[in-house]
Amino acid sequence: MPAKRDRDHACGAGASYNAPVKSPIRAVTLDLDDTLWPFAPIGERIECALHDWFVAHSPRTAERFPISEMRHLRERVFAQFPEHAHDLGLLRRLTIERALKESGDDPALATAAYAIFFRERNRVDFYADAEAGLQRIAARLPVAGLTNGNADLGAVGIAPLFVFSLSAREYGAAKPDAGLFHEACKRLGLPPHQVLHVGDDPRTDIAGAAAAGLQTCWIDRGDHTWPEALAHADLRVTTLGELADALDAHLHKEQAA
Repeated sequence: MPAKRDRDHACGAGASYNAPVKSPIRAVTLDLDDTLWPFAPIGERIECALHDWFVAHSPRTAERFPISEMRHLRERVFAQFPEHAHDLGLLRRLTIERALKESGDDPALATAAYAIFFRERNRVDFYADAEAGLQRIAARLPVAGLTNGNADLGAVGIAPLFVFSLSAREYGAAKPDAGLFHEACKRLGLPPHQVLHVGDDPRTDIAGAAAAGLQTCWIDRGDHTWPEALAHADLRVTTLGELADALDAHLHKEQAA
């Protein structure tokens, strides 16, 4: 976790960002990885599960590409196809196919191997605050998923809490591209200034959403120090429970006005 002075500096020492104030908030767009759950444990499980599958079904691939070598291969594939940087699932499939081919095994096995990836990709461990906070927020406002990743909310089990989920793969470009945020607002039927985007990454989530005209909330999970060059988020919280409290206060104040 960043030192306390770093966390204070992220929003200005002594600053109090307890409620969005720009204009009425009518919906929330929500990042997924490292906002609702940490991604690192998922990535590790994917690597182990795939390796175990290769040991059982393609021993030559397991021998040729142990976990460390599979990581290097994935990096090479990602670098080879920058035009697919927004489609992480496709890049993972291409990596699996390449590993099988270079090991002299049948690339058709990629379908079954990718199913292992998909299963582990969507087996998440929520942050302790995430599910209850998300339920509170979704009970008050429409919530849309907005992600550069490839989590499937149906497989994760939380799709009913979202009005939709929009991925970089589906749109064709990744955050911080303004078009992705604008497409989400279009689907919500709202102007950007009435939508609050919530995410953990200062640049892709907060700077990207602000440039697209949305209100912004940085959920500070302790993984990032706020870059000095970036303008502050409209709101900073450390849990989704804090965000739910802030939105309750904001909506109560609006209704009382």
